[in-house]
Amino acid sequence: MFIDERVRADLATTTRFSDIRLLEVTDSTNRVVADLAGAGAPEGLVVSADVQTAGRGRLDRTWEAEPGAGLLVSVLLRRRGLPISRWHLATAAAGLAALDACSEVASTRPDLKWPNDLMMRSRKLAGILAESTAGALVLGMGLNVHSGPPGSAWLDDLAGRRIVRGDLLVAWLRSLDRLLDDWDLVASRYRVECSTVGMEVSVEQVGSRLAGVAESIDDEGRLVVRPAGGGTPVAVSAGDVVHLRPA
Repeated sequence: MFIDERVRADLATTTRFSDIRLLEVTDSTNRVVADLAGAGAPEGLVVSADVQTAGRGRLDRTWEAEPGAGLLVSVLLRRRGLPISRWHLATAAAGLAALDACSEVASTRPDLKWPNDLMMRSRKLAGILAESTAGALVLGMGLNVHSGPPGSAWLDDLAGRRIVRGDLLVAWLRSLDRLLDDWDLVASRYRVECSTVGMEVSVEQVGSRLAGVAESIDDEGRLVVRPAGGGTPVAVSAGDVVHLRPA
């Protein structure tokens, strides 16, 4: 992946992302950024790779991508002044920025599924993983661009043309930088954009399953589900969510 030096210089002066490192191969961009965070790297570090040999998703899953087929990127944030209870908003900002980038570069707008997946016609397009380390937050994203695993969606197919991964990365970083300074906007936009709200859902958790209607997202980023058949709404902080149908 290539980013013009003039674009890099502009990002360095107009956003917080002044250190962009493009790798051919790594085990995990999140791991690289976490290690650099522990060594004192400042906010704004970006690491992207053509290939990950041990890319991770939520719930200890792997993220699979053919060499050069996706946008694999992680950024380092040091959210001073943002309570840990609201760090979920940084993940929400990453998802919203991905929507903006897909719209700008590929003229397509995916669905944002709670908590952090981008979907297109019920097929997964991207996933976002946030990990806290050394007092910092590492945000990682894997987005299918030129191809994807069986059953997934990818941007080239959706756009009907070949998308330039460097352009997509730059658009994502610019949008993310703007959103990270306005947490109230992030919270309100996420509630509007999240396609899970208003759906009948099935939530799979360890040892249990919850079926009902996703009514809202609370201030802590949890999905509030009213159980099927009535009862007290349940705030879900983690789990696999399946969209069934509009409520």
